[in-house]
This record gives sequence, C-alpha cells and structure tokens, in this order.
Amino acid sequence: MNEWHKSTYSSQGAHSCVEVKEVSDAVLVRDTENRDLGHLSFTPSAWSSFLGEVKGDAAR
Repeated sequence: MNEWHKSTYSSQGAHSCVEVKEVSDAVLVRDTENRDLGHLSFTPSAWSSFLGEVKGDAAR
C-alpha cells in the first residue's frame, strides 16, 4: 500500500509543507498541518503536467 510522503520541496521544520500519495488512478495531495481537512485529487497525467510546469519555472 502506498504511503503519504512529504514533498521534496518541503524542508524539515517548514510550515508550508504538502504530502503526496500515489494510488492506482490518482495522485492525492494534502496540507501537512491540516490533514483532517482532506486532500486534492489529480489524475496522474495532470499531476505530471503540473510538476513539469513547476520544474520548468524554477529553472528560469
């Protein structure tokens, strides 16, 4: 079973962290400080596109 893991962009002790969990048909994302509020769900292709955009913007 897949577990939640902290984003690699989140640092130890940071207060703006997200956790990600990959399941068979979705990528789930939640706020580490507000786990009880639920999560966002993305298709794997949408998540991949999002990461590509983020990483592309970071390199500029």
